[in-house]
Amino acid sequence: MQNNSFPKLHNATWPGIVGKGPDSEPPISFDTMLEMTAAAEVDGIKFDGVDLGLLDPHINIDSSDDEIKRIADKIASHGLKVGSLVAPIWGGPTLGSDDDRKTFVEMVRKSCHFGKVLRAHGVRSYGVIRIDSASSPEEWAKDPVGNTKLVAKTFREACDVAADYDEKLAAEGEICWGGMHSWKSMVDTLEAVDRPNIGFQADMSHTLLYLLGYNAPEHRILPQDFDWNDRQTLTEALKKVTDALRPWTIDFHVAQNDGTVHGTGSHDKTGRHCLATDPNGKLDVANDAGFWLRNENGTLTKAFEHICWDGCMFDNAVLTKQQTWNDILTTLIKVRELHGWN
Repeated sequence: MQNNSFPKLHNATWPGIVGKGPDSEPPISFDTMLEMTAAAEVDGIKFDGVDLGLLDPHINIDSSDDEIKRIADKIASHGLKVGSLVAPIWGGPTLGSDDDRKTFVEMVRKSCHFGKVLRAHGVRSYGVIRIDSASSPEEWAKDPVGNTKLVAKTFREACDVAADYDEKLAAEGEICWGGMHSWKSMVDTLEAVDRPNIGFQADMSHTLLYLLGYNAPEHRILPQDFDWNDRQTLTEALKKVTDALRPWTIDFHVAQNDGTVHGTGSHDKTGRHCLATDPNGKLDVANDAGFWLRNENGTLTKAFEHICWDGCMFDNAVLTKQQTWNDILTTLIKVRELHGWN
């Protein structure tokens, strides 16, 4: 029996979409993702909810309020809540045109409205809206100072819109997004936004790559010839990154990484999410989650009410196997056992 009731344990729906498509495998339906999440159970413990990617073909961001309520009813019928939402901002890159940036902000507004309807329904009482710069590190590198200001300006406008809905925005720490492709750049961007409702979404897989300096060699922390068996050096590196970004962290993904990059389409050179049971995983997931969930003194931050598993770009044969989700749930339970509360 588990002693802790918080943080709530969520699964993500977007692994059924991300990396899928015409040049890959077909997407896994929204209904199937919900069914497998609801069916997962370990020692009587089940997932508490899902985080939603507001992305076609699962969800139409232009859904009417009645359509959103039907989605909420469907999720609730599985005994699940909704946490964080992913805004579909990639049609409006922050480093694109003025119209692109207007599109970005409008997609955030639509996502906030979606969240408002879910809250009124009763299926959502916590979570944030996730964003990123929707632009590449290569584009950002053409003018680091000017482009950081441009990303921050766009985020600031989005924050002001989100504030009208009492929503917080979490910038995803993933190395494929310009201005958030290194831990130092991420801090610079967040500081430049200068809004109380901006924060950081830490993903254990993506943030591990911050230590290796992919896309930002100047911000690499681990030595070039790093031996992954050197746990002391890895711990010191994890502490450096988490000390810098933990104060900003308002959304958290439990994940595993094997220390290599992987990507398809716009998600180029990004964190290779591994299965919870992957023997090549470099993280002690349950232990290392504590670097994010506890402060430098070891005290729980309780900065968010739920944690979510994120595992993208796995084969459909893996994602449609129920044992996969039971293994993931087992890992989340271990995190909550070590770093949870009542």
